[in-house]
Amino acid sequence: MIGSVDKKVCAVLLLNFVCSVCIVFFNKWLYAKMDFPNLTLTLLHFVCTSLGLFVCKQLKLFEVKRIPLMQILPLAVTFCGFVVFTNLSLQNNTVGTYQMGKLLTTPVLIIIQSNFYNVSFSGRIKFSLIPISIGIFINSYYDIKFNVVGTVFALTGVIVTSIYQVLVKNKQKDLEANSMQLLYYQAPMSSLMLLCLVPMLEPVFTEGGVFGG
Repeated sequence: MIGSVDKKVCAVLLLNFVCSVCIVFFNKWLYAKMDFPNLTLTLLHFVCTSLGLFVCKQLKLFEVKRIPLMQILPLAVTFCGFVVFTNLSLQNNTVGTYQMGKLLTTPVLIIIQSNFYNVSFSGRIKFSLIPISIGIFINSYYDIKFNVVGTVFALTGVIVTSIYQVLVKNKQKDLEANSMQLLYYQAPMSSLMLLCLVPMLEPVFTEGGVFGG
């Protein structure tokens, strides 16, 4: 029989899956139908994340830990990079190609950790990369909307995402902080970074901008 704890875990995993799928398709709809500016959408994501974490803190779902902001800066920069480039990948590729690109993160992570952090992986994990690689190749070969720009964004997103995940893992260990404690600082910091970049790189109040006529 499935215990109450297992049921809660399954429910949370299912909720996470459904929300993730909905976010991907909603973002794709915003890009395809509304021509929504990419950086602005990413900024809105970060602001909502910051507000959500503030609410979680008020509800005492996690304890805030004092962390020097300079320790968070590399996380905030790579956080901006991986979300922006994965969103650009979604904007310029089909949903299928976008998802295949995200799957590349696992092999790249293994390569980075094996070569730069002396982390060893079992044969089973390494062999699991074979079907992933075959699936990515087949999708790329038969994707009728395959394009160079989308591929560059996807590959850049994979590299930056992998670097971000390695940094997060190391920071969690070095600072003895969990993911929410780190995100509590990095989400607002990333929001401020994009708030400075959006007016320079995207229309805001003119045609095509979020506040444009």
